[in-house]
Amino acid sequence: MNKLLLIIDPQMDFINGSLPIAGAAEAMDALAEYVDSHGKEYALRVATSDWHPYHHCSFDREGGPWPAHCMQHSAGAAIWQRLLEALHQTEGGFVMLYKGDEASREEYSILQNKRSSIELRHLVSEHAIGQIDVCGLAGDVCVLNTLKDLMAEYGPGRLNVLTAYSPSLDDGSALRNFIETHGLGG
Repeated sequence: MNKLLLIIDPQMDFINGSLPIAGAAEAMDALAEYVDSHGKEYALRVATSDWHPYHHCSFDREGGPWPAHCMQHSAGAAIWQRLLEALHQTEGGFVMLYKGDEASREEYSILQNKRSSIELRHLVSEHAIGQIDVCGLAGDVCVLNTLKDLMAEYGPGRLNVLTAYSPSLDDGSALRNFIETHGLGG
């Protein structure tokens, strides 16, 4: 069965920048080690990126709930270096998909971005993906919202959550409850 590794928003601002998640650096370093040792087991590796314009609606200075983060072309939008190296060193590399790139629209899930959603569906079909392993940042926000959309699209049977690589802003309970409620691997 062909597998897809879907890594949600492994970006600097969520690790040691403007919106840090406790344990994110350790989780992304561990994920890099996982990619080093298991990356070739995946038919495809995809990373997503918050890619916000300077005046994005989610920023508190624009009336949104979050501090400014992951602004396009900023250091905070960069992928965690150790993980980036592991993804590039894996045969076949990886695909990058973007979300949150319209100033007036929030997109917690990669499937909420029209271009990225079309591309992800195409990749899943083209590579005959039977299992999608999901992880990333933050477990209770973008990972959880992506999981909800993936479940609506593909059903729970194709989804597996790598919780060790999905730290949350909360205590992990929102993601854990969703996994338990829907019988997803975690």
